[in-house]
Amino acid sequence: MLKEYNTILEDGRDEFSVSRSRFIGWSRPAKTEEEALAFIEEIKKKHWDATHNVWAYVLGEGGNIQRFSDDGEPSSSAGIPALEVIRKKGLQDVAVVVTRYFGGVKLGMGGLVRAYTQGAAIALAAGKIITRKPYLTRFVETEYSSVGKLQREFQQRDFPLAETEYGQKVIFRVLVSPQRLAELENFVLESTAGQALFREGPEVYVSIPRDPAS
Repeated sequence: MLKEYNTILEDGRDEFSVSRSRFIGWSRPAKTEEEALAFIEEIKKKHWDATHNVWAYVLGEGGNIQRFSDDGEPSSSAGIPALEVIRKKGLQDVAVVVTRYFGGVKLGMGGLVRAYTQGAAIALAAGKIITRKPYLTRFVETEYSSVGKLQREFQQRDFPLAETEYGQKVIFRVLVSPQRLAELENFVLESTAGQALFREGPEVYVSIPRDPAS
Protein backbone atom coordinates (compact mmCIF):
# COMPACT_ATOMS: atom_id res chain seq x y z
CA MET A 1 0.00 0.00 0.00
CA LEU A 2 1.51 3.30 -1.11
CA LYS A 3 1.48 6.21 1.35
CA GLU A 4 1.17 9.92 0.58
CA TYR A 5 4.25 12.06 1.18
CA ASN A 6 5.79 15.44 0.29
CA THR A 7 9.01 15.91 -1.67
CA ILE A 8 10.37 17.91 -4.61
CA LEU A 9 9.79 17.27 -8.29
CA GLU A 10 13.23 17.98 -9.72
CA ASP A 11 16.66 19.50 -9.16
CA GLY A 12 16.54 23.07 -7.89
CA ARG A 13 19.02 25.96 -7.81
CA ASP A 14 18.81 29.56 -6.62
CA GLU A 15 21.16 32.06 -5.01
CA PHE A 16 21.45 35.33 -3.10
CA SER A 17 24.12 37.50 -1.52
CA VAL A 18 24.39 38.98 1.97
CA SER A 19 27.24 41.14 3.32
CA ARG A 20 29.29 40.28 0.23
CA SER A 21 29.01 36.52 0.83
CA ARG A 22 27.43 34.56 -2.02
CA PHE A 23 25.08 31.69 -1.12
CA ILE A 24 23.92 29.13 -3.70
CA GLY A 25 21.15 26.70 -2.73
CA TRP A 26 20.89 23.33 -4.46
CA SER A 27 18.29 20.59 -4.04
CA ARG A 28 17.66 17.16 -5.53
CA PRO A 29 15.14 14.32 -5.02
CA ALA A 30 16.93 11.31 -3.51
CA LYS A 31 15.56 7.90 -2.57
CA THR A 32 18.68 6.47 -0.91
CA GLU A 33 21.68 7.69 1.06
CA GLU A 34 23.86 6.68 -1.87
CA GLU A 35 21.92 9.05 -4.14
CA ALA A 36 22.01 11.86 -1.56
CA LEU A 37 25.75 11.50 -0.93
CA ALA A 38 26.49 11.33 -4.67
CA PHE A 39 24.60 14.61 -5.12
CA ILE A 40 26.55 16.24 -2.28
CA GLU A 41 29.86 15.10 -3.78
CA GLU A 42 28.78 16.41 -7.18
CA ILE A 43 28.19 19.89 -5.76
CA LYS A 44 31.43 19.79 -3.76
CA LYS A 45 33.39 18.98 -6.92
CA LYS A 46 31.54 21.66 -8.87
CA HIS A 47 32.30 24.23 -6.18
CA TRP A 48 35.64 22.93 -4.94
CA ASP A 49 36.80 26.53 -4.43
CA ALA A 50 33.85 27.52 -2.19
CA THR A 51 34.42 28.36 1.46
CA HIS A 52 31.73 25.92 2.61
CA ASN A 53 29.33 23.36 1.12
CA VAL A 54 26.81 22.81 3.90
CA TRP A 55 24.36 19.94 3.38
CA ALA A 56 21.37 18.13 4.83
CA TYR A 57 19.02 15.36 3.74
CA VAL A 58 15.86 13.58 4.90
CA LEU A 59 15.05 10.15 3.49
CA GLY A 60 12.74 7.20 3.98
CA GLU A 61 9.16 6.72 5.09
CA GLY A 62 8.31 9.36 7.64
CA GLY A 63 11.76 10.92 7.16
CA ASN A 64 13.41 8.36 9.42
CA ILE A 65 16.91 8.99 7.97
CA GLN A 66 18.23 12.50 8.66
CA ARG A 67 21.80 13.73 8.28
CA PHE A 68 23.55 17.12 8.06
CA SER A 69 26.98 18.76 7.99
CA ASP A 70 28.13 22.27 8.96
CA ASP A 71 31.19 21.78 6.71
CA GLY A 72 33.41 23.98 8.85
CA GLU A 73 30.87 26.61 9.86
CA PRO A 74 30.31 27.07 13.64
CA SER A 75 28.38 24.19 15.21
CA SER A 76 24.58 24.43 14.75
CA SER A 77 24.87 27.53 12.54
CA ALA A 78 24.42 25.88 9.14
CA GLY A 79 23.61 22.18 8.78
CA ILE A 80 20.87 22.08 11.41
CA PRO A 81 19.10 25.21 10.03
CA ALA A 82 19.13 23.62 6.55
CA LEU A 83 17.79 20.35 7.98
CA GLU A 84 15.08 22.22 9.90
CA VAL A 85 13.78 23.76 6.67
CA ILE A 86 13.24 20.28 5.21
CA ARG A 87 11.59 19.09 8.44
CA LYS A 88 9.26 22.08 8.79
CA LYS A 89 8.07 21.67 5.22
CA GLY A 90 7.33 18.00 5.95
CA LEU A 91 9.51 16.72 3.11
CA GLN A 92 11.24 13.39 2.61
CA ASP A 93 13.49 11.85 -0.04
CA VAL A 94 15.26 15.16 -0.60
CA ALA A 95 18.79 16.53 -0.20
CA VAL A 96 20.01 20.14 -0.11
CA VAL A 97 23.43 21.75 -0.35
CA VAL A 98 24.06 25.42 0.42
CA THR A 99 27.34 26.66 -1.06
CA ARG A 100 28.99 29.75 0.45
CA TYR A 101 31.67 31.97 -0.99
CA PHE A 102 32.89 34.11 1.92
CA GLY A 103 32.85 37.83 1.16
CA GLY A 104 35.09 39.04 3.94
CA VAL A 105 32.39 40.11 6.41
CA LYS A 106 31.50 37.82 9.30
CA LEU A 107 27.74 37.28 9.70
CA GLY A 108 27.67 36.12 13.32
CA MET A 109 25.68 33.15 14.61
CA GLY A 110 22.27 34.68 13.91
CA GLY A 111 23.28 35.83 10.44
CA LEU A 112 24.59 32.40 9.52
CA VAL A 113 21.41 30.68 10.71
CA ARG A 114 19.28 33.07 8.65
CA ALA A 115 21.48 32.70 5.56
CA TYR A 116 21.56 28.90 5.57
CA THR A 117 17.84 28.76 6.32
CA GLN A 118 17.20 30.99 3.31
CA GLY A 119 19.59 29.01 1.12
CA ALA A 120 17.82 25.73 1.85
CA ALA A 121 14.37 27.29 1.43
CA ILE A 122 15.07 28.80 -1.99
CA ALA A 123 16.70 25.56 -3.15
CA LEU A 124 13.60 23.56 -2.24
CA ALA A 125 11.26 26.12 -3.81
CA ALA A 126 13.30 25.95 -7.03
CA GLY A 127 12.91 22.15 -6.99
CA LYS A 128 9.11 22.55 -6.97
CA ILE A 129 7.57 21.15 -3.79
CA ILE A 130 4.94 18.49 -4.52
CA THR A 131 2.72 15.97 -2.78
CA ARG A 132 3.03 12.42 -4.08
CA LYS A 133 -0.46 10.94 -3.79
CA PRO A 134 -1.28 7.24 -4.30
CA TYR A 135 -3.78 6.63 -7.11
CA LEU A 136 -5.44 3.45 -8.33
CA THR A 137 -5.19 2.33 -11.96
CA ARG A 138 -8.33 1.17 -13.71
CA PHE A 139 -8.47 -0.17 -17.28
CA VAL A 140 -11.81 0.73 -18.87
CA GLU A 141 -12.73 -1.27 -21.99
CA THR A 142 -15.50 0.12 -24.17
CA GLU A 143 -16.95 0.23 -27.69
CA TYR A 144 -15.85 2.97 -30.11
CA SER A 145 -19.33 4.52 -29.93
CA SER A 146 -18.69 5.57 -26.31
CA VAL A 147 -15.16 6.94 -26.76
CA GLY A 148 -15.94 10.61 -27.36
CA LYS A 149 -18.37 10.86 -24.48
CA LEU A 150 -16.02 9.12 -22.05
CA GLN A 151 -13.05 11.28 -23.07
CA ARG A 152 -15.07 14.44 -22.37
CA GLU A 153 -16.22 13.07 -19.02
CA PHE A 154 -12.70 12.09 -17.96
CA GLN A 155 -11.48 15.59 -18.77
CA GLN A 156 -14.39 17.47 -17.20
CA ARG A 157 -14.32 15.36 -14.02
CA ASP A 158 -10.51 15.58 -13.79
CA PHE A 159 -9.66 11.88 -14.05
CA PRO A 160 -6.11 11.61 -15.48
CA LEU A 161 -5.83 9.43 -18.59
CA ALA A 162 -2.45 7.67 -18.57
CA GLU A 163 -2.88 5.83 -21.87
CA THR A 164 -5.43 4.90 -24.54
CA GLU A 165 -5.17 1.67 -26.55
CA TYR A 166 -7.10 1.26 -29.80
CA GLY A 167 -7.87 -2.28 -30.97
CA GLN A 168 -11.12 -4.18 -31.53
CA LYS A 169 -12.30 -2.11 -28.60
CA VAL A 170 -10.84 0.93 -26.86
CA ILE A 171 -9.09 0.55 -23.51
CA PHE A 172 -8.50 3.61 -21.35
CA ARG A 173 -5.94 3.49 -18.54
CA VAL A 174 -7.43 5.83 -15.96
CA LEU A 175 -5.88 7.05 -12.72
CA VAL A 176 -8.26 7.60 -9.83
CA SER A 177 -7.92 8.44 -6.14
CA PRO A 178 -9.37 5.74 -3.86
CA GLN A 179 -11.99 8.23 -2.61
CA ARG A 180 -13.37 8.73 -6.14
CA LEU A 181 -13.38 5.14 -7.37
CA ALA A 182 -17.17 4.72 -6.99
CA GLU A 183 -17.75 7.99 -8.88
CA LEU A 184 -15.59 6.76 -11.77
CA GLU A 185 -17.32 3.41 -12.00
CA ASN A 186 -20.82 4.90 -11.77
CA PHE A 187 -20.46 7.51 -14.49
CA VAL A 188 -18.64 5.11 -16.85
CA LEU A 189 -21.42 2.54 -16.53
CA GLU A 190 -24.08 5.22 -17.02
CA SER A 191 -22.28 6.61 -20.08
CA THR A 192 -21.96 3.18 -21.71
CA ALA A 193 -25.33 1.75 -20.70
CA GLY A 194 -23.55 -0.75 -18.47
CA GLN A 195 -21.43 -2.17 -21.30
CA ALA A 196 -17.97 -1.04 -20.15
CA LEU A 197 -15.62 -3.55 -18.54
CA PHE A 198 -13.23 -2.71 -15.66
CA ARG A 199 -9.88 -4.28 -14.85
CA GLU A 200 -7.64 -3.40 -11.93
CA GLY A 201 -4.09 -2.14 -12.39
CA PRO A 202 -1.27 -1.24 -9.99
CA GLU A 203 -1.19 1.59 -7.49
CA VAL A 204 0.89 4.50 -8.75
CA TYR A 205 1.98 7.90 -7.50
CA VAL A 206 0.63 11.15 -8.96
CA SER A 207 2.54 14.37 -8.28
CA ILE A 208 0.40 17.27 -7.07
CA PRO A 209 1.98 20.78 -6.90
CA ARG A 210 2.10 22.30 -3.41
CA ASP A 211 2.49 25.87 -2.25
CA PRO A 212 6.25 26.18 -1.47
CA ALA A 213 5.44 28.60 1.36
CA SER A 214 3.41 25.94 3.22
